Amino acid sequence: MSFIYLDNNATTQLDSAVLEAMLPYLKDLYGNPSSMQHRLGREAHKAVETARQRVAQAIGAKEQEIYFNSGATEGINTVLRGVAQSYATKGKHIITCKTEHKAVLTTCELLERQGMEITYLDVNNNGELSLDQLKNAIRPDTILVCLMSANNETGVLHPISDIAHICQERDVLYFCDVTQSIGKHPLHVQQLPVDLLVFSAHKLHGPKGTGVLYIRRRTAKPIQIPPLISGGKQENNLRGGTLNVPNIVGCGQALANIETKPQIKALRDMLEKQIISRVPETFVNGQIEKRLDNTSNITFRHLKSTEIMTALPDIALSSGSACVSGLSDPSHVLKAMGLSNEDAHSSIRFSLSKYTTEQDVADVVQQIEQVVTRLREASPIWKLFKDGLIP
Repeated sequence: MSFIYLDNNATTQLDSAVLEAMLPYLKDLYGNPSSMQHRLGREAHKAVETARQRVAQAIGAKEQEIYFNSGATEGINTVLRGVAQSYATKGKHIITCKTEHKAVLTTCELLERQGMEITYLDVNNNGELSLDQLKNAIRPDTILVCLMSANNETGVLHPISDIAHICQERDVLYFCDVTQSIGKHPLHVQQLPVDLLVFSAHKLHGPKGTGVLYIRRRTAKPIQIPPLISGGKQENNLRGGTLNVPNIVGCGQALANIETKPQIKALRDMLEKQIISRVPETFVNGQIEKRLDNTSNITFRHLKSTEIMTALPDIALSSGSACVSGLSDPSHVLKAMGLSNEDAHSSIRFSLSKYTTEQDVADVVQQIEQVVTRLREASPIWKLFKDGLIP
């Protein structure tokens, strides 16, 4: 069996058209886009602005609302730290959710130590948040609501249109991390009153190390965010530093290449159905209608996910977010959904892409069934379960 890659929520294969678009700016057109005095600089500047236009067009934004950076983590830090600083006179209260990406949660913890008050919304057993809980959490001193569009571990979608309208009615900024949903779920900022959003190019078959921050241009009450990285006047004074032209070009090309692949959902459903039917004591986390078509998080009870993945060297899988997969702690997302430590440690994320085939899924299911059966047969814990001595 050839190597099968099902860890696309961590990163994706670079699209060949994206690589082709990037190559000239890695070799021949290597100018600095700020060096407008000569041809190579002007060529680089033109390439950046073309990419900006492509990104804006893809999400329904204005070109002036698009800022390039190193990725979603930088964008998250820019927004959370920047809003906390600029809006401190209005209030020091931010609302987020217990299942947000660690880049959000870690930054919020830092802001708490600096005097901000953070409300962490709960989710139910399916990973869904309550809009009533959100409404009740908003206070006169709330300056920002930070809620992602799709969870990176389970694929569960939040109702971001409803969230955006609630924030709009209450005059609170809404910041949305769309890193996992971009390219997989429709997004048009003219139809969605989100104020700020971020994503990374490498989640949609673009290059690593480049992302986008969108800031809505408003005539009344313009959104004020200071730069996280000071330096030159690049990106309209919001982010200092020489622009990564090849990656920005690749980001624009990746957005231009977005295409709907309905077979991904069918393949995901096939994978889930066959694993659940062929491997006992398994269940899907967040198995609801409103989730990403490519994502499945499955618990294999009474086995550590690390044991399973180690026994499958030719299949790329994940036990959760790539940013925290090296930690020994159970997934904070699954814990927030009510899973025990044991079940959280027994969960594996399968994330498909446009390159995933039906044969890939069939091979993965077969390998999973064989490996789980073999590992359980050798497990004293599984014997205790079979003997009815543990639940």
